[in-house]
Amino acid sequence: MSTTLIIGASRGLGLELARQALAAGERVIATVRSDDARSQLQDLGAQVLKLDVADPASVSGLSWQLDGEKIDLALYVAGVMDRGNALSPPTREHFDAVMHPNVLGAMQVLPQIMPMVEEAGGVFAAISSSMSQIGSVPNSSAWLYRVSKAALNMAVAAAQHDYPRATLVTIDPGWVRTDMGGESAPLTVEQSVQGLRRTLAGLTPADRGRLLHHDGRRASHW
Repeated sequence: MSTTLIIGASRGLGLELARQALAAGERVIATVRSDDARSQLQDLGAQVLKLDVADPASVSGLSWQLDGEKIDLALYVAGVMDRGNALSPPTREHFDAVMHPNVLGAMQVLPQIMPMVEEAGGVFAAISSSMSQIGSVPNSSAWLYRVSKAALNMAVAAAQHDYPRATLVTIDPGWVRTDMGGESAPLTVEQSVQGLRRTLAGLTPADRGRLLHHDGRRASHW
């Protein structure tokens, strides 16, 4: 039985990733920030760990909680949206509130779990966005979010070189009807996750370090 680790599984994409992985017969280890989200995942059959990616002290204990595991697929889903534009500067607190979970959290999680992913010859995938692509920016909306996801792409592309026995990618789930995506988004959570899982199952060595889209397209430029 393969083991899937989902960092940030309390709602939205993370919860649906857990649901579909369990339905496919995978063993799922899922992290949540609060005890309130624990019972729903446990009822689905997941093993649940408490983790706050914005708290370095919490992240520092992750490898201890996972001691002895082999992880076939690790998904970094945790993140926050910000919709501000370039007409006003973010405060330092505002900047940290976005960049910490979206970028620093992933960079702190990676070294802790990648030996376990390498042990399984597995995959690490971080949820990014098409809004991270510098070559196709239509406006400054969500500019801090865009910056955070572009930084996440670079962090994963760079880390790939240190973990040659695993495949590291970032992946765009599309515009999805979640709390973050809003009700006008064209994709349901179920459709997005089906695409994410299908695309990740079809990874090749040429995909290492790349940004992919949920529908299988490979980003031609970042």
